[in-house]
Amino acid sequence: MKHYEKLLEKGCFNRDELTKLIGTESAAKTVIYSYQKKGYIERVKRDFYVVISMETKQPVLSRYQIGSNLFPDACISHHSAFEAFGYGNQVFYECYVATNSRFTDFEYDGVIYHRVEKKKDIDIVHQGKIRMTSIEQTVIDSIRDFEKIAGLEEVVRCLMLVPGLNEEKLIACLKRNENGFLYQKCGYIFEELKNEIRLSDRFFEECQRNSSGAKRYLMKAEGANVFNEKWGLYTPLSLKGLIDKGVSDYDAV
Repeated sequence: MKHYEKLLEKGCFNRDELTKLIGTESAAKTVIYSYQKKGYIERVKRDFYVVISMETKQPVLSRYQIGSNLFPDACISHHSAFEAFGYGNQVFYECYVATNSRFTDFEYDGVIYHRVEKKKDIDIVHQGKIRMTSIEQTVIDSIRDFEKIAGLEEVVRCLMLVPGLNEEKLIACLKRNENGFLYQKCGYIFEELKNEIRLSDRFFEECQRNSSGAKRYLMKAEGANVFNEKWGLYTPLSLKGLIDKGVSDYDAV
């Protein structure tokens, strides 16, 4: 256990980091083999290892800490960021990692790690060993990608748990996306949640000014839709009704 304490401080590492720590590549290879065999470390994916607690026999890092340390530029995003902030309506057995480094989805300790494209100049915050998108960035990313990640109902439920948002940061995130459809979606969703999330008239004016102008469907789903002329969107009869229906369907199971 000569190197265990130093590795415990790091929580996770790759072979290059271990080589720098103990001196030679051959010694690093020996330590990795020996520590895996003894249960001191576990392989998360190719050339990435997490340290195991001697007391609990569990990884010393959470899924969010692991995901945000997979690569130097990696950060937790979308629903996983909501969870890390404490605003997840439910915990998924998935972890979304934004990074420019390509990797194939993999599973470790019952969690599937997914790569999502890391957009340019996204707003990142640090929480201990967790690197994740800011709450405003998380909100905009999740609204943009709700059909790929989590779904509209879950995203809206998470939004309703957020105690407050910085309007200027929301607008900055929208500008970086340069996506007229996203302005439409955000304008509509935040207007529907105006009692829960208070934003100024300026925010909605910004959304209207930058909307695509095209008539679009908010979501690809069966059921009745109504046309919202202000936002140029075909939407559910009631956004909150959609959420309530989801809760009722769940309770009925």
